[in-house]
Amino acid sequence: MENPADLKQWRQDQRAALLARRQASTPGERAVWNDAITTWLETGFPLLRGLVVGFCWPYKGEVDPRPLIHQLREHGTRVVLPAVIAKGQPLEFREWWPGAPMKAGSLGIPMPEGTPVLLPDAVLVPAVGFSEQGWRLGYGGGYFDRTLATLAPQPLKICLAHELSRIPTIHAQPHDIPMDFVVTEAGIHAVEAESMRRIDAAACALRATQIATARGLPRRQK
Repeated sequence: MENPADLKQWRQDQRAALLARRQASTPGERAVWNDAITTWLETGFPLLRGLVVGFCWPYKGEVDPRPLIHQLREHGTRVVLPAVIAKGQPLEFREWWPGAPMKAGSLGIPMPEGTPVLLPDAVLVPAVGFSEQGWRLGYGGGYFDRTLATLAPQPLKICLAHELSRIPTIHAQPHDIPMDFVVTEAGIHAVEAESMRRIDAAACALRATQIATARGLPRRQK
């Protein structure tokens, strides 16, 4: 799709259709899917216990990562939530714990207020949709792509989505940031060379460790 205006409209239409599809699913269905995704994350990514992990407060029926986050914190993991600082600017990741001071941020989504700012070693990234090649379609603000582009080394990028959010393509553009993994209720998918393949939990644990080691993660926090 060459015309930027056509692509923008196409993505808007895809988002609307995908959000409607997700919100048409029942809370019971999403709870079952969420349990499966949590299990895949637990078994496939044991290294998260040694990293600073970013996650997002669930919004409009997204995958809810909080069960995993509570488990990670029990093992001493520090976790962070994104905060919108200004329109068009990268996100800031602020530490979160139960009872941390919070305020309503962009779209009314809760974000920490006045807690330490940390750079994530791994991020659990929600998606409106994802493609067969492993690209993520967000809400259109570009915040995550803009933020990830500023981080060096890159964190471990784990997209969380439901299978009903899978589409053939998002027509990826140069500003789109590729994910390392896509995790759905159906399993773990490794992303490499603009393709996506299912892997088991053991293979995922090995691959995630190799990626983290190659990138020098965990990073030194300032």
